[in-house]
Amino acid sequence: MSEIDNLGEKIKSLRLENDLTQEELANRSELSKGFISQLENNLTTPSISTLQDILEVLGSSLSEFFNDSLTDEKVVYTKEEFFEKVDSESGHKIDWLVPNSLKYEMEPILIEIEPGGKSDADNPHAGEEFGYVLEGEITLKLNNKKYRVRKGESFYYQAAKSHQIENNTNKKALVLWVSTPPMF
Repeated sequence: MSEIDNLGEKIKSLRLENDLTQEELANRSELSKGFISQLENNLTTPSISTLQDILEVLGSSLSEFFNDSLTDEKVVYTKEEFFEKVDSESGHKIDWLVPNSLKYEMEPILIEIEPGGKSDADNPHAGEEFGYVLEGEITLKLNNKKYRVRKGESFYYQAAKSHQIENNTNKKALVLWVSTPPMF
């Protein structure tokens, strides 16, 4: 299928990504809803000028729209692609779940903490942190305050305080931890 044959499908996909109805896209592009419907069903082809107007409303450009490499961005990552670091001294293992996450706005990791182990202490920084305890129980330390977080519970905080998690139990703990901006 050529780009022209696929034009309507790509426009519809972009419209839905932007959470717009056909009518909303038509109004913002100064077109009729019928024209947008025909376009999305590949029953008509827009002029370059009209396509540029539609793409502008959808937050795209002609070059982005026709560049397949942008639409084929990496979405799924397998365990083989994770980067693993074991810190036997602190008693934890970290799996970076998204390779090269430093170029993104979030950095998800999976941290496994042995009994008596702990994460590295983080100094205050701009951003936010979120975690979800998948197994066991951890103690979250924010400055001098401590919070117990059990399996099935989550934590969320502004990272402007020193922070660390530790496992003060006799069972392994597993935590999905997301930091923004990336910094692990």
